[in-house]
Amino acid sequence: MASTYAVNTGIELIADGEQSGTWGDTTNTNLQIVDRLTSGVGSIALSGTTHTLSTSDGALSEGQYKVLVFGGSPSGTNTVTVTPNDQSKQYFIVNNSGQSVIISQGSGSNVTVVDGSTDIIYCDGAGSGAAVVSLSSNLSGFLTTANNLSDLASAVTALTNLGLTATAAEINVLDGITADTAELNILDGVTSTTAELNILDGVTADTAELNILDGVTATTAELNILDGVTATAAELNILDGVTATTAELNILDGVTATTAELNILDGVTSTTAELNILDGVTATTAELNYNDITTLGTSEASKAVTADANGVVTFDNGIIEEFTAVTSSGNATTVNSRDGTVFSHTLTENTTFTFSNPAASGKSSGFALTIVQDASASGFTVTWPGAVAWPNGNTPALTGTANAVDQFVFYTTNGGTTWYGFQSGLDMS
Repeated sequence: MASTYAVNTGIELIADGEQSGTWGDTTNTNLQIVDRLTSGVGSIALSGTTHTLSTSDGALSEGQYKVLVFGGSPSGTNTVTVTPNDQSKQYFIVNNSGQSVIISQGSGSNVTVVDGSTDIIYCDGAGSGAAVVSLSSNLSGFLTTANNLSDLASAVTALTNLGLTATAAEINVLDGITADTAELNILDGVTSTTAELNILDGVTADTAELNILDGVTATTAELNILDGVTATAAELNILDGVTATTAELNILDGVTATTAELNILDGVTSTTAELNILDGVTATTAELNYNDITTLGTSEASKAVTADANGVVTFDNGIIEEFTAVTSSGNATTVNSRDGTVFSHTLTENTTFTFSNPAASGKSSGFALTIVQDASASGFTVTWPGAVAWPNGNTPALTGTANAVDQFVFYTTNGGTTWYGFQSGLDMS
């Protein structure tokens, strides 16, 4: 399926599986379009009396700028036509062209931006009848008559200009005068008390208020202010850092605390009972040994490995090796030694192998590799890494028939500087 384009911006919407190898170029163009849409400033040089402001699909264009600064040398009032007429747009306009600029999109209304002025406009993208609307026209009167916002002493007038009837109490909230009860009631919807006013306005607070703010050990009265319920001694202990009692722990978890639970919290060495609390099952010595490397594998229950005095490891349940099927891309195939010890690859093209992540020099890495020709009998070829050394220096040829299976073994002891390769099976299909 071919790409499509965003209706209003021209951003290319890449279809699934499209543009292999060029996806990054398209994405970079899309990101540049987004950059223009969000904060781009475009200088538009006008000439004559007309100009087309276009947005192109999948390409950078003038119509994608957020801010349009008109300049140039138009010969008279210049009509700027926004195209396509079915795209919704919003622009910030600065007109420094020396002439008035008319913004049009269709047969609907237009907006004129006189020389030396600015505007915010909206194009509705309604097709042939598209209209352009000024979003800032209703603000112009406010900006010329509501300068009193910078003068809090005249805030009533400023708020009236906004269509709001301000009260004296509301003005006090804004102008920094000490709040009265009415002001506080405006803020929280509840009739304020003297204590509440003292907390907010800096007037000398009473003892209860100070205790709330200064961290002094809370009293029952203070706690009642916070939660609305008469505080108990246990609640006070929780707040003031005194060593927790069983009652306090009960408040936290809703269950009567045991000594074992307290030990978990206070740093005392855990007992078996405490461990049981953590996992819900009575811990046995064997279970604890699972986590202790010095005793790992000494019991049947562990089902782990054992080692004799010489470090020879015995696997009680045998060995299962990792198998990985590798694929090629762009005529290249990688066998990662960390992905397993047995690999297979079905040829779908001629390919060059890379062997990666072998063990460090002095240790050994090895793997078996099965090569399968696909069913097309194309006789695909393989290029082995240059580090592979073959018996008598002869690189074995692959079987070229459909579904043919050839088997190889490789190992290295010097970190991959040399891989020793052997063909262990030919045409095993």
